Amino acid sequence: MASSVAIGTGVPVGRRLFSARRSDVRFKWLLVAPAALLILAISVYPLLFSIWVLFVNYDFQIPGHAFVGLKNFKQVIFDPVALSSLWVTVGLSVTNVVVEFLLGLAIAMAMAKTFRGRGVLISILIVPLFISPVIVSQVWVLMLHSPFGPTNYLLGQLLGQEVTIKWLTQWPWNFVALVLADVWQWTPFMFVILLAGLTAIPPHVYEAAELDGVGRWQTFWYITVPYILPMMLLAVTFRLLDAIRLFDTIFIMTGGGPGTATYSASFYLYTIGFTQFHLSRATAGAWIFMVFTLLIVILLVRRLLRPEAR
Repeated sequence: MASSVAIGTGVPVGRRLFSARRSDVRFKWLLVAPAALLILAISVYPLLFSIWVLFVNYDFQIPGHAFVGLKNFKQVIFDPVALSSLWVTVGLSVTNVVVEFLLGLAIAMAMAKTFRGRGVLISILIVPLFISPVIVSQVWVLMLHSPFGPTNYLLGQLLGQEVTIKWLTQWPWNFVALVLADVWQWTPFMFVILLAGLTAIPPHVYEAAELDGVGRWQTFWYITVPYILPMMLLAVTFRLLDAIRLFDTIFIMTGGGPGTATYSASFYLYTIGFTQFHLSRATAGAWIFMVFTLLIVILLVRRLLRPEAR
């Protein structure tokens, strides 16, 4: 009967195979170890540290880190500035996304058909996507500045009377200014995604609708919208998740003012944590904001992944 012992070694073949497999596993773990340690260092450790900070008094102005329980959460929940910043975030996010979606859809519909110079025009339209939000905000500050910006002068020429709107410090024009800057930069994002959906619609569908005498409005509602609905949901989802984190535009254009009128949730957390150095309150607010964001993500993703009825 044939022996299972390797020639010249006296070690069974099965044991040698097991040892080789174990060496391979150890080598693979050795290769993965640096990346795993890096992930632990930059993600898991800060997460655990933030959980500890939630329940202590971690304040640069007060020595020591005394245990305070849920006090940090209570201070954020009952802070009127935190509540107003949440409403500002909701208002700006919804307004920005709705306006950008409607404008992006209109531009995508106009660009869906091939015409001379279409590629050049699309390239120009998507330029704002590649500009830093800080630069975009600064440009809009220069344009809307009163009295030196050109906006009031052009409006005055158009209306035939002097216009003295304080775009960055006067309600509701400061909100309009923030919306203008955000819409100018991120409408091309909606446009690109919706244009991809429109160009994927089979041409014969429109041809059949035209032969059947279907009007443009009915064609839009019963053919175009059902075909690009997944792309619409995708565009709105990604844009909304980015819009609720609005910070840089507010920081440059209004500084959260006048007073705290344009504080978004992100700007509120920045002010509490890195200006007033109440790090425990800022961490508690960040966790509360993360829970709200997670609920929105779950709702949007569930709707996005829901199979469409055929």
